[in-house]
Amino acid sequence: MSNTSKNHDAFLCPEMAKHSEEVVRHLSRNDACWCGSGKKYKTCHAAFDDKIKKIALTGKITPDHSILKTPEQVEKIRESCKINVAILDRIEKEIHEGMPTSEIDRIVYDMSIEAGAIPAPLNYEGYPYSVCTSVNEQVCHGFPSDKVILKSGDIVNVDCSTILNGFFSDSSRMFCIGEVSEEKQRLVKITREACYEGLKYAKPWGFLGDVGQAVHDYCYDNGYSIVREIGGHGVGLEFHEDPWVGYHSKKGTEMLLVPGMIFTIEPMVNMGKEDIVTDKSNGWEVSTKDGMPSAQWEIMVLITEDGNEVLCW
Repeated sequence: MSNTSKNHDAFLCPEMAKHSEEVVRHLSRNDACWCGSGKKYKTCHAAFDDKIKKIALTGKITPDHSILKTPEQVEKIRESCKINVAILDRIEKEIHEGMPTSEIDRIVYDMSIEAGAIPAPLNYEGYPYSVCTSVNEQVCHGFPSDKVILKSGDIVNVDCSTILNGFFSDSSRMFCIGEVSEEKQRLVKITREACYEGLKYAKPWGFLGDVGQAVHDYCYDNGYSIVREIGGHGVGLEFHEDPWVGYHSKKGTEMLLVPGMIFTIEPMVNMGKEDIVTDKSNGWEVSTKDGMPSAQWEIMVLITEDGNEVLCW
């Protein structure tokens, strides 16, 4: 499930950030490192923290420890991701013309429960379903329904998120139903490729703006627009965490990328203009204002010491 720019600050945890800063402030070089490795701080993350502090002094936005995942946490997040990927793999095999989107919701719920997990969207801030199914001009947060029957020519985004033992995963895929026009197929293709263009710049000691500009330029160079108000987000310990991930940013701006960060790359790409509207009757379903098709792919990325790892797709 995507995050809105106007609300993303609500997902920060000031108490955690303050706590992490206090931990570092009181660590001596011979204390056990804050990351849980069991090593002394001086041989583990002392140089790492010093490097971040120096970059922060130049005026750049830098992450605090509440954003970074420890190796133990990453392993638990990976287990959640395995379920999320398996669910989308199942949807990929079973989605078909004539299928009500409510059936997708049932599959997601049943597979999650059978795996000992919980669908993260279910009852999240009042969202009433286990998955988001957004068809054609719907940008995101589409409601599964018995009345929405997939037909030949449709494109649909299935956005799946999973909680396993308190750890979160999140990814989405586009599906083409039956005979889809070349124009829609191209939109789906370019949107997926844009995610991976952004991924090339998701590397340590770069910036989120590097990712954002790469995604932006690829889409606009191919004749499409990207929604401004909704984007990616940190994820793992909560459903939505800092940082906000937008696609109208510039290289060298936004938050510094360091090992241990996990976030989603999930541009919502429109065939027409970038303007969107939210359904007033339910407050959730977002569609293009001009009624033109929209596509979204979402991957969940870990920044590593030497690059990145796609945890969920």
